[in-house]
Amino acid sequence: MPVDLLIRNAHILTQDASRPTATSLLIHDGKILDVDPDAGLCGHALRTIDAAGTTIVPGFNDVHAHSVWFGLGLMEANAGAAANLDELYRIIAEAAAGMAPGEWVVASGYSPLLLDGQQPDKDRLDAAAGGRPVWIKHSSGHACTLNGVALERVAAHADLSAPIEGGVVVMGEDGLPTGLLEENAMRLVQDILLPYPLETIERALDLATSHYLSEGITSVTDAGIAGGWIGYSPREFAAYQNARDKGLLSVRMQPMLVMDALHDVPGHADDPASIGLDAGIRTGLGDDWLRLGPVKIFSDGSLLGSTAYMTEDYVGCTHNHGYLQMGAEQLRESALSAYRAGWAIAMHAIGDHAIDHAIDIITEAQEKFGANAQPNRIEHGGVVRPDQLDRIARAGIVLVPQPHFITEFGDGMARLLGPKRTTWSYPARGLLARGITLPGSSDRPVSNGRPLDVMQSFVERLTPSGDVYGPDERITAAQALAAYTTGSAAATGTGHIKGRLAPGYLADLVFLDQDPTAVDPSNISATRVLATMVGGQIRFGEENLPAPVRATDLDAALTGKETP
Repeated sequence: MPVDLLIRNAHILTQDASRPTATSLLIHDGKILDVDPDAGLCGHALRTIDAAGTTIVPGFNDVHAHSVWFGLGLMEANAGAAANLDELYRIIAEAAAGMAPGEWVVASGYSPLLLDGQQPDKDRLDAAAGGRPVWIKHSSGHACTLNGVALERVAAHADLSAPIEGGVVVMGEDGLPTGLLEENAMRLVQDILLPYPLETIERALDLATSHYLSEGITSVTDAGIAGGWIGYSPREFAAYQNARDKGLLSVRMQPMLVMDALHDVPGHADDPASIGLDAGIRTGLGDDWLRLGPVKIFSDGSLLGSTAYMTEDYVGCTHNHGYLQMGAEQLRESALSAYRAGWAIAMHAIGDHAIDHAIDIITEAQEKFGANAQPNRIEHGGVVRPDQLDRIARAGIVLVPQPHFITEFGDGMARLLGPKRTTWSYPARGLLARGITLPGSSDRPVSNGRPLDVMQSFVERLTPSGDVYGPDERITAAQALAAYTTGSAAATGTGHIKGRLAPGYLADLVFLDQDPTAVDPSNISATRVLATMVGGQIRFGEENLPAPVRATDLDAALTGKETP
C-alpha cells in the first residue's frame, strides 16, 4: 500500500515519553503512521524528505491569542511603533493623509506602560488627524484612546458622564473626558463602528494564520469572539467557517465565544435552566480544523492598565486595587448557567482577588455538574498566591500564563506589584511542581506571539532592564517546549491527537535549524523555523527543505544498491 510521505535522517523530539527521540516519521492521510519505521514500510513512501539532521518538533499550539484582533492590526496604523508621543502623532498624521474627511483613523498596539504611563493629548490628535475621528486601541485590549472629534461623535449617542458598570470614561481635572476609555467603556465607540463586515474578518484571519505558519504555529485558541468589547461581529464564528471554506484558514482553530454571545434557550421543563446558543450548540462542536472552545468570561481587567482585581492596592496607587467587570454574584450565576448548558469555562482573571472568584466558581461548577467536554481554565494569572495554586491543583483547573509579558512589560509590572507579588506573578515552575497543566500562550497581539521567543521568556524571565522576574518560576527549555506542545494539547482537550509525534497523532510539525532545548537559553529565540507542516502538508517554507527524494532513490539508499 502506498504511503504519502517519509521524513528521514532527522533529529526528532517527539514529546512522546515512550520514544523521546527518533530519526524518521512515516505520514499518511494527514497523520503519523509510524515512528522510526522498518525499511520495508519506508519503501512504499510516495515522497521522501531527507531532513539532513534538521530538528523536528510537534507543531506549536498557542492556547490564548486573538487572531482577528492581530490580523486587523496588520491592516491598521501601528501605534506600537511609537517610542514617544511625538512619534505617535506622526503615525496618526501619516495614516490620515489621503483619507476622506470624516473617515475614522484607527491605530493599534499603543502601550502607555512602555511610555511611563503617558496618554496622548486629544487636541494634538485632532490636529494630527486633520479633524478626523481617531480610535487608538491599546495593546492590553482593556483600554482605548479617542481624540476630541471621536469623543464628540460618541457623545452624540451616549452620556459620557453616566456611570458604566465594569468600565470608566476617564475625566480630567476640568471635568471633561480625556479621551481614555477603560474596560466596558470601550463599547461606547464600538457601538458606532462595529460590527465589521464578515469579509474584513476573513481577511484578518487570512493575514493572521498565514503569519502563524512562519512561526511554526499549527493550532491556536482564539480567546474571545462574537461578543463583549473583544468581539467584532455577532456573526464572527461564521467568518471562521467562511475562511476555512475559502482556504484562508491556515492553522487549526479553537475559538471561544464570549459570555455576552450566549442567551436563554427554551427547552423542556425537565431540562436545567441555562444559557447557550440556539439548538443547544456548546463547547466541542466541530472537527480537527475548527472546533468551539470554552466560553470566555471576563472577571477583571488588565495588569497593564491597573484594572486587574487585587486583594491589596497597587504600589503607589492609593485606594486602587482594580475591580470586577460585573457583580460577584452575577459573575457566578452566569458562569454556572453556561456550564450547565455544556460550556467549559475559560475565565479571564489576572488579579489574585479575581482568581479567588474564578477558583470558587469553577470548583462549584465541577462539583455540581461534573466534568465538561474540555478542561476548565483560568486565563492569565497575573498574581497567583501559593494557596491559590494548591486549590487550582486540587480542582484540576488549567492556568494559562503569558511569560512574554515579563520580557516586554516586566519592569512596569514589578513597579505596580511590589517584590512580594512579583514572585507570584505569571507562574510556571510552581504549576509543574503541583502537577498543574502548563500550556504555551502569548495573548497576541497584546504581546509578541512567536513561540520560540515565548519559550525563552519561560526559561529566562528577564525584564526589559535585565532584572530576573520571579526567579523561582524559571523552567527548563525542555519544559518550555513541552508547554507549547503536550501542555497546550492537554489544556485544549486535544491531548489524544496533538502535541506528540506518535502513531495516530496529527501530522502537525515544525522543522527547526537547531534544537532549542540544547542551546544556551539566550539563544532559544534565535532558532529559525525552516518549515511548518499541518496535516501532512508543508504549508510554509518548503523551499527551505532539501529536495524530495524519489521512492526508487530511497530504495537504493536503504539497500545499498544503485537503482538501474
